[in-house]
Amino acid sequence: MSRRHRADKREILPDPKFGNVVVTKFMNSIMYAGKKSAAEAIVYDAFDIIEGKTKTNPLSVFQQALDNVMPAIEVRSRRVGGATYQVPVEVRTDRRQALGIRWLISAARDRNEKTMTERLSAELLDASNNRGNAVKKREDTHRMAEANRAFSHYRW
Repeated sequence: MSRRHRADKREILPDPKFGNVVVTKFMNSIMYAGKKSAAEAIVYDAFDIIEGKTKTNPLSVFQQALDNVMPAIEVRSRRVGGATYQVPVEVRTDRRQALGIRWLISAARDRNEKTMTERLSAELLDASNNRGNAVKKREDTHRMAEANRAFSHYRW
């Protein structure tokens, strides 16, 4: 990592169908080996499945799922006098979003449905209803931070 200056944030264009930047970030995280059209197809087909099942706007289901998965606090390692403490800290907004997206996708990839489209739609529906592995990951992170609240005075 360069010590001179922080890297510039790249401008992310909104996705073509919904005009939403967060959906584009989600697609970019799903994408393997630069196959953007494949990632686009997976996300849009998953949204179509969600719309068919719930008869509501899939974008609102996606946003609700992401809100339910994004962590508010996490633990970070901090060395103090030879001992390493897990210190609870609040999560920055951009990191919250990145963690939420990452956890949703990894939870979807670990599911047992046949195609990635079905896995993703099922995980998004579960997360929007406060169920599923992605929400469990957030709960575990919050639980760990709560357990280590005694070390919060080491915050930097």
